[in-house]
Amino acid sequence: MGNRAVRRLGGWAVGACGVAVAMSAPAFIPARSPVRPTADVHAEYVKYLSGRDSITAYLAYPERKDPAPAVIVIHEVFGMSDFIRQTTEQLARDGFVALAPDLLSRRGGTPGSPDDARKLIAGLAPDTVTMDLDAAAAYLKTLKAARSDRVGVIGFCWGGGQSFRYATNNPSLRAFVVCYGPGPDAAAMARIRAKGLGVYAENDGRIDAGLADVSAAVKQAKVDYRYAVYPGVGHGFLRTRERPEVADSAWRAVVRFFRSELEGR
Repeated sequence: MGNRAVRRLGGWAVGACGVAVAMSAPAFIPARSPVRPTADVHAEYVKYLSGRDSITAYLAYPERKDPAPAVIVIHEVFGMSDFIRQTTEQLARDGFVALAPDLLSRRGGTPGSPDDARKLIAGLAPDTVTMDLDAAAAYLKTLKAARSDRVGVIGFCWGGGQSFRYATNNPSLRAFVVCYGPGPDAAAMARIRAKGLGVYAENDGRIDAGLADVSAAVKQAKVDYRYAVYPGVGHGFLRTRERPEVADSAWRAVVRFFRSELEGR
């Protein structure tokens, strides 16, 4: 893809002329294909308690001697998928302990049908989602491999909106990433203490229609939230990889942000 004009939004400029780099971003895998972590990543299913219920989650560790910062991965409206598992593994390759809870665990886990998953997601109570994410953060703090004081969150689509909303509910978060998800109520923005990064797509009118309001709300609340709209791609482009070089560029920005906010200081 040739060079394109850089769009500057939220005080951050981003281009889309990067070159694809092997393993620099998660690729899309059909929903039922097997997950096979590579030798440099240890990944497994775990369970943790949230209230009286058991939540299933996918956990991936990096190969490093010292404790690593941790990232909670919030899935799309499709629920737990190979894309989310592979993203969790990729974060481990990038140096983070990553935990992806199946937020449909209370409903029997993610079903095989995406349509069924959407229906179940639509019925989740926001307070229950927050409780299950709080329990995920608490579980990470029990892991010797993770730094309990350096926890961030990332979400995609529905999960992107939940990542933004969770940042309004957990003041101990150090960083949050919103991948093409809607923003929370403007009044809730004032509760955010973490720094945020937004990843949006040019061809995503539904989500992009709210960006002006998000920008005004974070400015009013004095929240450090930078976001970029990536050109020539649509909603879910990190999963579909319709333009791999754009997806790779966006993923590199995510990793740089997490390293800056979770590794530094």
